[in-house]
Amino acid sequence: MKIDLRKSLTSKLAVSILYRLIRTYSLTYRLQVINEDPWMRSLDNGERVLLCAWHQQFFSAIRHFRDYKNYHPALMISQSLDGEIIAGVAEKTGWCPVRGSSSKNGRGALQSMISKLKQTGLAGHIVDGPRGPAGVVKAGVIRIAQASDAVIVPFYVSADRAWYFRSWDRFFIPKPFAKVTLNFGEIIQFDFSGKSDDFEKQRIQLEQIMLPHLKQ
Repeated sequence: MKIDLRKSLTSKLAVSILYRLIRTYSLTYRLQVINEDPWMRSLDNGERVLLCAWHQQFFSAIRHFRDYKNYHPALMISQSLDGEIIAGVAEKTGWCPVRGSSSKNGRGALQSMISKLKQTGLAGHIVDGPRGPAGVVKAGVIRIAQASDAVIVPFYVSADRAWYFRSWDRFFIPKPFAKVTLNFGEIIQFDFSGKSDDFEKQRIQLEQIMLPHLKQ
């Protein structure tokens, strides 16, 4: 009997079990959230907000990001097998996965992200995902913010104890009962009415703001 591995791993039951495991495991963290109020006030006042992070750090934010489910935020996730599993977990947290990446269905996914961000006011984006290189902000985050007239709010995660993977981004998972800090950066409002070369300058500026928070 041949088993369809992809179908098994992405089934509703498998995703539900994985989500519950992540949720239960994450509850062991001693979580501290810093500087959330400023952008939340902007969001509630009608401003569109695009949260962004390094691929390395998104796992640790899953627990807290369930609190935003009532906003129905969008999140771009690749069409790979890993992406399909992550998309299932994202749906469990109340986020709306948009399938695509810079390497596959990028244009369509960007348009869907822009549309959903305009509708809901909140979205998230992994700036160097899904394949890197690490520490390089890709153009998508600027394009989404520009087209949807959104502010950008980077966030960073750190832990006093964690396991680091031998992956392209040194992905990390905090150890049980670790002190985990979720720190939101300052609100970034780019001027999108300038010269054409401002786009690349803005991408580089965001990269320079976020790089010091990347774990080496």
